[in-house]
Amino acid sequence: MKYKKEQKTTIFVVITTAFITTFTGSALNLSIPDMGEYFHVSASLVGWMVTAYMLTVAALSVPFGRIADLTCRKRILVIGILIFSLSSAAAVFGVSMWMLILLRITQGIGGAMIFSTNTAVLISAFPGKERGKVLGYSIASTYVGLSAGPVAGGFLNHNLGWRSIFAVTAAISIVVLIIAWSKLPRDECERKGSSYDMPGNLLYIAMIVLTMYGLSELRLQALPIAILVCGLIFGVFFVMRELKTEDPAVQVRMFKQNLAYSFSNLAALFNYGATFAIGYLMSIYLQVVMGYSSQAAGLILIVQPGLMAVLSPYAGRLSDRISPFKLASFGMGLCAAGVLICAFVGLHTPLWVIIAALFVTGVGFAFFSSPNTNAVMACVEQQDYGVASSILATMRSIGHTSSMVIVTVIVGRYMGSQALTDAEPALLIKTMHTAFLIFAAICAVGVFISLKRKSPEKTGK
Repeated sequence: MKYKKEQKTTIFVVITTAFITTFTGSALNLSIPDMGEYFHVSASLVGWMVTAYMLTVAALSVPFGRIADLTCRKRILVIGILIFSLSSAAAVFGVSMWMLILLRITQGIGGAMIFSTNTAVLISAFPGKERGKVLGYSIASTYVGLSAGPVAGGFLNHNLGWRSIFAVTAAISIVVLIIAWSKLPRDECERKGSSYDMPGNLLYIAMIVLTMYGLSELRLQALPIAILVCGLIFGVFFVMRELKTEDPAVQVRMFKQNLAYSFSNLAALFNYGATFAIGYLMSIYLQVVMGYSSQAAGLILIVQPGLMAVLSPYAGRLSDRISPFKLASFGMGLCAAGVLICAFVGLHTPLWVIIAALFVTGVGFAFFSSPNTNAVMACVEQQDYGVASSILATMRSIGHTSSMVIVTVIVGRYMGSQALTDAEPALLIKTMHTAFLIFAAICAVGVFISLKRKSPEKTGK
């Protein structure tokens, strides 16, 4: 089928923004040691480069999604790209780590505006029968960014320095900014006359920041646990507020009234929580146990996101013809199988077994992500696309954080303060076995939840 010019522009803007927001983060991860050495700061301070961005995106995606639904999604998307591009360009000239952390927070503000609108802008431009296909393009671009980040980031950092990563990000962002501002079709306000629930949004931000920070710093110590508990308390107040207000920031009632929507978001939380740490643990296993260099390990690990990128458009198109709920359940089942294979690796496991596990999880995630996103958006009206896509992005962020928390707790249990890279191979494998068995169990629960969903009637929205 041929697309209209406006639809082609929408696809280009959305897939490019999906690429740059994931590429930047995955590319910068390889530059963290060099940045710490350049500014003579501790690894924990450099780690705030990642944490600050992650917290900002997670906390602000839903509030910006609500603003976009009330006003104009194109306007919020364009402003987000502008902020993202300017902060990336400014980071090229960063003179201190604190300046870079502040710019990463600013970049996170732009990222939150992008995450809260790009999916909504995309599916609003296409009929319901093509929703899965175009979502597949966007999700494939996300995985291309994740795949290209370590390779291109390593090359740029090694040959041109860490500043070049910000420069490339800024250049791509400026190009897509010009196209989005001049050619992206304007959308109409979906909720004329509705008000913005400022107290509810502030409670939501406090809930997400405190909960995610408490989780990310969780070492079974008093302060992180106290922060986490405070976040959960704010969450209770948030839910109470949203149940009473006429125009809530999040339609909390819908989680009770629409079980398909609730289970789809919960399935995303479980799947991201069970699979995010695979790359982290397997990269250490490939280097410490199997003796590969970091570059070789990175090339092996590309198998998983590479398959996600290739298969996501196909899975998305398939979800327009077959129940996305069933496809997502099938994909999560494959993820569970892949994680279970990882749980039985040992000192002398052949490389083909590792590649097979990455292959299975890559295929599984491709068949989960696009159909599950399609399922979520099929459960809501067009006027709520912004908030719905924002909540799904928040589930992803919380899932990623929870996955690393599980690894951190298990490592602390077996190794204390010892770094994974310094561990004896046998102890590392024991730690991995425990982690992957827990992740496989989480995936199994996710499959059960996913199978409980029922497809809504096709509305053609």
